[in-house]
Amino acid sequence: MRITRVLSTALLALGLAAGPAAADSTPSPGASDDGRAPTRAGTSFRTATEIDQGQRATASGSTGDYLYWSFPADAGQRPTVAATVKLPASHGTQTWQIDVYDGLRRRQSCQYGAATRTAAQGTSSVELACVLRTVRAWSEPWANDPLPGTYYVRLTVVDLAAGDLGQPVSAEVRADSKHIGGAAAVDGSLAEPLVPGIAVKSAAQKDGDGAKSAVLSSIEPDDGWSSGWWSDRWVWTGIGGVLAALAGIGGYALTRGSGRPSRVPPNA
Repeated sequence: MRITRVLSTALLALGLAAGPAAADSTPSPGASDDGRAPTRAGTSFRTATEIDQGQRATASGSTGDYLYWSFPADAGQRPTVAATVKLPASHGTQTWQIDVYDGLRRRQSCQYGAATRTAAQGTSSVELACVLRTVRAWSEPWANDPLPGTYYVRLTVVDLAAGDLGQPVSAEVRADSKHIGGAAAVDGSLAEPLVPGIAVKSAAQKDGDGAKSAVLSSIEPDDGWSSGWWSDRWVWTGIGGVLAALAGIGGYALTRGSGRPSRVPPNA
């Protein structure tokens, strides 16, 4: 009887020790095997799945669902969002649409790209794309310019037959951007990027509260948010100033002549 108790205690200790290791090895929901590429999408703005630029995200759902992702975009970048929807083998005509919203949840129009496309009956997949305007460091309150911060991607079907509602589909989304530089730079910058929870975080920093504040979004560019005042426009402005100074000196040297005019008497 004593030996049995000892063996039971040993087995129980081994089970408790192995428990945390097994739990740690379990992949988190929505992540792939490498723990980086998300494999599911959110169902609203608040539950949007966070992705980095250049990262391919996948998700499975049903026709009629709203699929949400979010990614960071900084000043001077021109984001491009591309999505591919794989449709079931048998379906009718469907129209899919991709919408992009900024940190204030304002829908941003696409400069170009097929943000809405119709898949004919029997089509295996449909591809969508939206190229946004260049993100500005600052804007007038009345303007609808894209500003630095979190951007939301919403993918959904907008027109389909009633019989196709609820059929399984899979989606793939990727967000990239091109750096435009000083050509799109403006004077001024935002106090903080437009990301969820930034107001709560800023208030805690001002009050000197060391406690962790509830921040709903943790994504940001790899090199951090830009300050908004520096761009390559300063370099070209400096080069232009130097060239203007050299042109002024050269013009003066050419027009001043060699000294006293020859027609003037020496004793004059």
